[in-house]
Amino acid sequence: MANTIRASVIQSCTARFNLSETLDKFEKLTRLAKERDGSQLVVFPEGFIGGYPKWSTFSCFVGERSPEGRDEFVKYYNAAIEIPSPAIDRIAEVSKATGIFVVMGVIERDVGTLYCTAIFVDPIEGLVAKHRKLLPTACERFIWGQGDGSTLPVVAKKFQSSVEPTRTVETKISATICWENFMPLLRTYYYSLGTQIYCVPTVDSRETWESSMRHIALEGRCFVLSACQFATEKDYPPDHPVADASNRNPENIMINGGSLIVSPLGKVLAGPTRKPEDILTVDLDLDDVIRGKFDLDAVGHYSRPDVFQLKANISP
Repeated sequence: MANTIRASVIQSCTARFNLSETLDKFEKLTRLAKERDGSQLVVFPEGFIGGYPKWSTFSCFVGERSPEGRDEFVKYYNAAIEIPSPAIDRIAEVSKATGIFVVMGVIERDVGTLYCTAIFVDPIEGLVAKHRKLLPTACERFIWGQGDGSTLPVVAKKFQSSVEPTRTVETKISATICWENFMPLLRTYYYSLGTQIYCVPTVDSRETWESSMRHIALEGRCFVLSACQFATEKDYPPDHPVADASNRNPENIMINGGSLIVSPLGKVLAGPTRKPEDILTVDLDLDDVIRGKFDLDAVGHYSRPDVFQLKANISP
């Protein structure tokens, strides 16, 4: 148990596409994870900064766009952040003040293109890496660009043991966003780099999501930390599209949470939670990763490189 760190997933949502309010919420929840739970690592949902525009169409049709849709995109573009930026500086300041390593989903603005991105923020070094979602899902492709092989990090990090403070714990952390988790070759690539803490910022709140997270934990013999937004209509601007415009209600659920933490042997350690705002915290015994690999290493003794090989283009 000495090879253990304490980690949390945060279930919450963007505050009406308002950057200042959302950063305040981030700081409040991160400090709570530290002060109440003693967390050393926190994972926030997909698009936590910038927002996930559930039910928006941006008035996109095959072969046609509209002025209204362009105006909606302007609003969404202005809610996104650049990397680096003052918003990233604020996140790094909170990380440093709390001593917490942060993995967070953000909407990144780069010149004229938006990306769905996960950032890795170290309490000592600040922003150390980012991952851009390789393939936006369905209508997300209207608004987000595609990432490439240059932002597929597995970050090595040393922590103080949560149960034996004089001991240093070394681990590797990755982030795979929402339906990227259905890309077997991407998962395999992260496994090949030795990910042990497999972070999943997401907005998929379906009950079937738990099955996917348990499968990945078993397949990769890694801890899976899945952080999903929970949002209601009141968490969006008043004129934001909703499922039923004739039945608007501030309490109508837009995204239904379901955050959870899974062990390398597929056991659910915490969650899934359906609370509007919640912090799930677990001690991760990293020796459990090795215990799991005893009988299954998908990129080692349980692979057949003479039959199958993975080739990754990690250039920009």
